Amino acid sequence: MPLKARPNRKAAATIATKDIDDLVFEIIGAVADRRIMYVLEALTERETLRFTRLAEELGGGISQKMLTQTLRQMERDGLITRTVHPVIPPHVDYRLTPLGQSLGAAFCDVWKWVEKNHAAVTESRSTFDGRRAV
Repeated sequence: MPLKARPNRKAAATIATKDIDDLVFEIIGAVADRRIMYVLEALTERETLRFTRLAEELGGGISQKMLTQTLRQMERDGLITRTVHPVIPPHVDYRLTPLGQSLGAAFCDVWKWVEKNHAAVTESRSTFDGRRAV
């Protein structure tokens, strides 16, 4: 009998755990993409930005195509909302959703951790690299 059809609670918990694990890896992979981090930071600081202004905030280090793909993925994941204003030329605003704000806050904690532990990590790397050189 397929796993889905079993009325077994343990099997259901296994499926849920696998789904959660898979989503965790997807989200970490997506957020590890520096473009998403930059968009999170820009929208956290400015709240709402038009596409062109967002591209400027990212310092021009991202093509229009890549920014579009990044924003679409973030919208798909529920991290941002996209509002199209019916004017000519088209005016599109992007804003973090509460979900996106909470993800930004979580990564702010990672930033704080790095600031707090920078010296320890740097020292550990130096020690490790020194051993490898011998």
